[in-house]
Amino acid sequence: MEHDRPPPPGRSFRWRLGVPLVCLLAGLLLAATHGVSGGKEIRRGDAPRLVDLVRSTQSTVDRLTDQRDTLATAVRAVHGRGAGAALSAMRNRADQLAEAAGLEAMHGPGLVVTLTDAQRDANGRFPRDASPDDLVVHQQDVSAVLNALWTAGAEAVQMQDQRITAASAPRCVGNTLLLNGRTYSPPYVVTAIGDPQAMQDALAAAPLVTLYKQYVIRFGLGYSEQVSTDLRVAETPGPARMRYAVPAGPVDY
Repeated sequence: MEHDRPPPPGRSFRWRLGVPLVCLLAGLLLAATHGVSGGKEIRRGDAPRLVDLVRSTQSTVDRLTDQRDTLATAVRAVHGRGAGAALSAMRNRADQLAEAAGLEAMHGPGLVVTLTDAQRDANGRFPRDASPDDLVVHQQDVSAVLNALWTAGAEAVQMQDQRITAASAPRCVGNTLLLNGRTYSPPYVVTAIGDPQAMQDALAAAPLVTLYKQYVIRFGLGYSEQVSTDLRVAETPGPARMRYAVPAGPVDY
């Protein structure tokens, strides 16, 4: 006949001691959790959820968009009311001046002038008596070419890929060109629409261009003129902004 194996000595004592201890620890944990959460959901608390923030922001955007559209419709309904012929004349005049102001692209016959830094000779050397300043295109060289082209009656001028207007100010920084916040390296290409012969004559008569051509011969700087029957000059990017105005007197529309 088999008898049940008696428990090992001390087991019942450990069991009686462990159960109350576990219950006590569980109670302490629950009390600590309740204290941290303040009786609320511990994962969320008082902080808004991301999805709620997104929904609130989207609602604000939608409301402001509707408000903008309403105001734009009201402005369009009022704009020009009663102006009639005067407003139409002003718009026609603005269209006529847009081309001269560089707001529209142009194409036609003209001249392309290219300036570039000196190149090394067959042995990979520059002239011995040349200083670094003798071997690069300077701001005065670029300005001399631009001024000569304008003097010859150029209708539109572009340098690199940008239209040259009254607000343009080409600046040379070292051996690079800074134009309207963008930096360019040589060769510098100037495209001008107008009478090619008149522009060539103006370049030949310009003292600073003549001086540059002497450096071309002496130190190997680059210079070329190319006549074309159909050149394209880009429009000025972005709207034209007037910084100040001076009354010009009565305008005959």
